[in-house]
Amino acid sequence: MSSVAVVLFTSDLRLHDNPVLRAALRDADEVVPLFVRDDAVHRAGFDAPNRLAFLADCLADLDAGLRDRDGRLIVRRGGTAREVKRVVEETEAESAHIAAGVSGYAAQREERIREALAGTGCDLRVHDAVVTALAPGRVVPTGGKDHFAVFTPYFRRWEAEGVRGTLTAPRTVRVPDGVSGDALPDRDTIKNLSPGLARGGEKAGRKLVTSWLHGPMADYEDGHDDLAGDATSRLSPHLHFGTVSAAELANRAREKGGPGGEAFVRQLAWRDFHHQVLAARHDASWSDYRPRHDRWRSDEDEIDAWRTGHTGYPLVDAAMRQLAHEGWMHNRGRMLAASFLTKTLYVDWRVGARHFLDLLVDGDMANNQLNWQWVAGTGTDTRPNRILNPVIQGKRFDPDGAYVRRWVPELAEVKGSAIHEPWKLAGPDRAGVDYPDPVVDLAEARSRFERARGLG
Repeated sequence: MSSVAVVLFTSDLRLHDNPVLRAALRDADEVVPLFVRDDAVHRAGFDAPNRLAFLADCLADLDAGLRDRDGRLIVRRGGTAREVKRVVEETEAESAHIAAGVSGYAAQREERIREALAGTGCDLRVHDAVVTALAPGRVVPTGGKDHFAVFTPYFRRWEAEGVRGTLTAPRTVRVPDGVSGDALPDRDTIKNLSPGLARGGEKAGRKLVTSWLHGPMADYEDGHDDLAGDATSRLSPHLHFGTVSAAELANRAREKGGPGGEAFVRQLAWRDFHHQVLAARHDASWSDYRPRHDRWRSDEDEIDAWRTGHTGYPLVDAAMRQLAHEGWMHNRGRMLAASFLTKTLYVDWRVGARHFLDLLVDGDMANNQLNWQWVAGTGTDTRPNRILNPVIQGKRFDPDGAYVRRWVPELAEVKGSAIHEPWKLAGPDRAGVDYPDPVVDLAEARSRFERARGLG
């Protein structure tokens, strides 16, 4: 009788460089590649349309890749622990494999699976360094602390530790006969998608990696903040769903080398940094990592202007409209939009984080929440009271206004850097410009924030 192992795919929807799949294939003659559409994700409101559509692409591509290797993907719907147990009992599997996660949900899921499998004779095996390049607990500070709270010392240890080697994709994946599953989700049935949403899947992700490594990455160090140039990898959705391996990406970027490669690897380390913080502090998903005793404001008109991209500050509005259209936003835009909400409008970071999670195809608890906290000054930023001025940011990172014109067509005829201060336009330059006045005065907003934080 053939031995059977179960592979529970979660945030590792790929065949290349997948330690979970490789370990299961070493363990058993046959493997059940399983993905569970967990009802708990729906109840938590985390199955936003953009991510559901990208997920549908990923699952279809994963199934196609498995079929090319004589296998197939089994999709079930329900509680993850219950469905894993059902598959184990149906196939008499001796082992089940899953990638380690860092969120509170991931920890609870692992525990529930372990409890469900107790007494079945099936071992649960959890694999590190699958979702991240380096396992969250791999490096820790001296003195008994369980995680690094500052990036720079973490990065020094991260670099010294090194990333694991890259694994090849399997040639064959044999699946036991008789294991049934539900139909794959259909992207075309999902409503309220961002119109410019990118396609998902490992094939698309690997194609994007190749084009990135052999072209734009060389200029990444100098160009990563150029909003109009869009000189970023756009790989974050693929890293979120695991269609691209963070470890493989770090290895290949290092092989290419150069200042651009080094700068890009540093960004991968930032991603790992946030994962190791959340692994140690699950409550940081929604609680202040470093409380500042803020008494946040809640002006619904201002919040709505921010959400819809009508604040009267062109760079902020351009970033928010890009988010609505693509389900993605340039990193410099994310920082500015978050700073504007939390420090200029002085609105709770959780309001912004929730809106981003509703739209971002790459939205996850580690990167979204902890980046929001970093900008809000309640997280790991060593300068918690810094404020990004949208006018200065615009003139620095979109000097001729090309990014703003792309996303704020009302200002398309405004020439040069004047586009970043449209309220100063007069006479013929102002005629025909249908754009709102600023929702707040920057100087007054700064004073309000500094008083609230006890700085003035």
